Amino acid sequence: MGKRLEMKRQWNTVQHQQFSNYPPPPALPHPPALRFAAHFLSYAFHPVFIPFYTICFLLLFEPRFFIGLPPMEKTLLPVRFFIMYAFFPVVTVLLAKGLGFLDSFYLKTQRDRIIPYMACIIFYFWMAYVLRNQPQFPREMGQLALGIFIASSLGLLFNIYMKISLHAISMGILLAFMGALAINQPANFTIYLSVAVLVAGLVCTARLIVSDHRPVEIYMGLLAGAFSMLAGIWADGILP
Repeated sequence: MGKRLEMKRQWNTVQHQQFSNYPPPPALPHPPALRFAAHFLSYAFHPVFIPFYTICFLLLFEPRFFIGLPPMEKTLLPVRFFIMYAFFPVVTVLLAKGLGFLDSFYLKTQRDRIIPYMACIIFYFWMAYVLRNQPQFPREMGQLALGIFIASSLGLLFNIYMKISLHAISMGILLAFMGALAINQPANFTIYLSVAVLVAGLVCTARLIVSDHRPVEIYMGLLAGAFSMLAGIWADGILP
């Protein structure tokens, strides 16, 4: 009886090993329209554009943050954000690709992301330093710049272990920034926070559809971005 049970156990083990060697069924392809929408969202809400969108949103819908700024400074502020957070990083990637340091302009590997990360850390540190040390700018701008700087530094560290999603990091920053404004400001930011949640969900879903990111790299990006923004708010309160 014991020998028969042992033979049956061995047979079940062999069957399990045989079936476990089969590859998982291939994922169903997404419809072309869905992939087009995902690509559009990925480009429209690229991480380099999120700070520029944020400052434009505040200037248009919450101008009370910038009461102390002269009209010319209000006009130049979005330009400065675009140059530091979008133009310089893109030019850095183009130069690195032209010099042969990158395999792809799309930064598909962790190795390709090292130089852009390091360059962006320099750009973002300078922007945070300038915004925090010029009193005419609202405090929230310095906090946002600090959060972006911390997120780029944290992204470089995560890049050692995984290709963390830059889109998700930027969405985490956006969510935490809007959440902090909703808590700390007397105005009703609920609708703005709701829109931010919707945009973050759409962008992260789009990256799951059209990118080669694993789900954990999306989730970790969201957490890293939100943590960096909260750390930037905290650091702004203790730094001189």
